[in-house]
Amino acid sequence: MADWEINKPIGQCSGSGRTIEYGQEYFGALVQSDEGLKRCDFCKDYWENEKPEVFCFWKTKLPDPEQKKRIFIDDNMLMAFFERLQNETDQEKINFRFVLTLILMRKRLFKYDETIIEDEKEIWRLRVTGSKEFVDVVNPHLDEEQIEQLSSQLGEILQTDL
Repeated sequence: MADWEINKPIGQCSGSGRTIEYGQEYFGALVQSDEGLKRCDFCKDYWENEKPEVFCFWKTKLPDPEQKKRIFIDDNMLMAFFERLQNETDQEKINFRFVLTLILMRKRLFKYDETIIEDEKEIWRLRVTGSKEFVDVVNPHLDEEQIEQLSSQLGEILQTDL
C-alpha cells in the first residue's frame, strides 16, 4: 500500500503563492499528481479566477494553530467524496473509499446488507440509511494498521479528527 504525502495547510496558495491569513476562507482540494492524490490549498481569488482542475474540494478557513481542531466536514461532504470515488479502479482510491465507507457506517449513514463475491472480489452491499438505495463497495482486506493509517491521512486531508 502506498503512503500518501499529506501536507497540512501552510497558509500559502498553491496556485499564486499568496499568503492565506488565519481565519481567511480558502479552498482545500485533492489534486491528482504522478504520486497519487495530494492536498493543495487555493486562496479564494485564485480559485474563482483560475478554476484549477481538482479531484474534489471543500471550502474552509485557515485555522489558528493555537485553536483546537474543529470538525468542519459535514456528512454531505463525506458522501460527496464517497460518490466521487465510485468508479475509480486505482488501488489507492479503492482503499480510500473503503475507509470512507467505514466512517460512514460508524456515522450510521450506511447499513451493511450482504457480501457478494464478484470476479474474485469481495463486495459489500450497503443500504443508504433512510432510503431504498444500495451502494456496493470493494473490500480490499486492509489490516487494522492500514485502516488506522488511512483514517489518519484522511483526517489530515480534511483537517479533522475522524
